[in-house]
Amino acid sequence: MTSDRVRLCLPSARSDVPAFMVMDVMSAAARLEQAGRHVVHMEVGQPEAPAPSTALAAARAALSGSGAALGYTESLGILSLRGRIARHYAETYGESVDPSSVLVTTGSSAAFVLAFLALLEPGDRVALAVPAYPPYRHILTALGCVPVLIRTGPEARHAMTPEALLAAHREAPLKAVLIASPANPTGTMMTPDALARLVATAEDAGIAVISDEIYHGLDYAFPATTALTTSRKTVVINSFSKYFCMTGWRVGWIVAPDALVRPMERLHQNLAISVPTLSQVAAEAAFDGRAEMEAVKAGYARNREILTTGLPACGLDRFLPVDGAFYLYADVSAFTPDSHAFARALLEEAGVAATPGLDFDPAEGHRFVRFSYARSQADMIEAVARIGRWLKGTG
Repeated sequence: MTSDRVRLCLPSARSDVPAFMVMDVMSAAARLEQAGRHVVHMEVGQPEAPAPSTALAAARAALSGSGAALGYTESLGILSLRGRIARHYAETYGESVDPSSVLVTTGSSAAFVLAFLALLEPGDRVALAVPAYPPYRHILTALGCVPVLIRTGPEARHAMTPEALLAAHREAPLKAVLIASPANPTGTMMTPDALARLVATAEDAGIAVISDEIYHGLDYAFPATTALTTSRKTVVINSFSKYFCMTGWRVGWIVAPDALVRPMERLHQNLAISVPTLSQVAAEAAFDGRAEMEAVKAGYARNREILTTGLPACGLDRFLPVDGAFYLYADVSAFTPDSHAFARALLEEAGVAATPGLDFDPAEGHRFVRFSYARSQADMIEAVARIGRWLKGTG
């Protein structure tokens, strides 16, 4: 009887996914801060700036009772917010999007779950460029799908190529490919031509395309292009977390092909009912705060310059193109064969929190560390100084 009761609490096999390592680094940094240490946070992709003042004002109005009641909304999202998201595509990319194809989600994380559930069956193979955001493969694994990791290199600006995609498809059929530009953890971007060729190649081969565009707006090398420009069969995912600095509000969205809207809506009805109403109200108003967000972006550009000039002087002179988002992915193999040990020592000894590349690339990530430059300019200057002193002391 005792053994039967123990088995009742055994976790499922599908729950046996790796930890999201960046959150473990964040927890370790918090413990140091509780002990009185000052830590410079470069581990998590979280803007230091608050949500736009327009979003905060709309939320206050809703809470005061002068706004709409904060009950359930339609599972697809508040109609006016969906319309405003659709208008964003016309304003930003010159693309006409019907509000009926927009689904509001609890951050981009829920959007990926809905997209995977709507498109994939257990056992389906999904191509991902590596290094890549860890929850892509972890969510796919939990859903019984097979992440197919495709190695990238400098010859293609560390983006997946049509040739590499087709080679993986020939080995065993792929059901989908997930594209991200700007990418996490690298910050690299695909040129408009490279993105268009990859999307067209995938669709010609019968491979569904999911485009992660949550870092759009945070581009420095050249403007980001939406996959919708190439094809309306693409599932596009975006979020208010990064450009609009609304991580904790947990609002994202999907632009879906017509055939997938109702299946995603049914899934969302059952999994979440709807996104918190207050967050949706704030998100709609965030679009009116673009001037504030452009000022924040200018701060990221200054931080990018601090790192790209300061880290080489420290000895970290090999990193991937810093095109967009707010990440720099640095090769630390000249100092260590173990990025996890490097990041742990950097935190404990220098008080700088960064994320080991193993979180993003199980095979080659031991050579890399990701630095986020989403914090203040003063933090970036201090981080470079601390890293330089630490490397000289341990080098």
